[in-house]
Amino acid sequence: MDFKFVYKICTKSEWLKAKSNKKFLGSKKDLEDGYIHFSDKDQLKDTLRKFFFNQKELVLLKVDALKLKNLVYEQASNGNIFPHLYSSLDISNVIDEFDIVLDQDNYHILPENY
Repeated sequence: MDFKFVYKICTKSEWLKAKSNKKFLGSKKDLEDGYIHFSDKDQLKDTLRKFFFNQKELVLLKVDALKLKNLVYEQASNGNIFPHLYSSLDISNVIDEFDIVLDQDNYHILPENY
């Protein structure tokens, strides 16, 4: 697990709203759970398959994890450890953003060099 970066998948509309507000409060699921769900780089494919199957208009945010004061690594029900942010995300901590597209079989294609 790389502790330097964490990744957030969200819709383009959620990201545009966050950019205008200078902070990301979270998606619907994040707000329900009380924290912002992140993934490690190695967890992204499973996260996309499990929570965003066949969904279009997605953005991948690469976030500087070392600047997040309320980031906690917690064990999920499947035994994996996931990063959770117990605050809003200041968008100044997002170091890059990438579009996630679907291939002809409706599988997500992660960008190169993310």
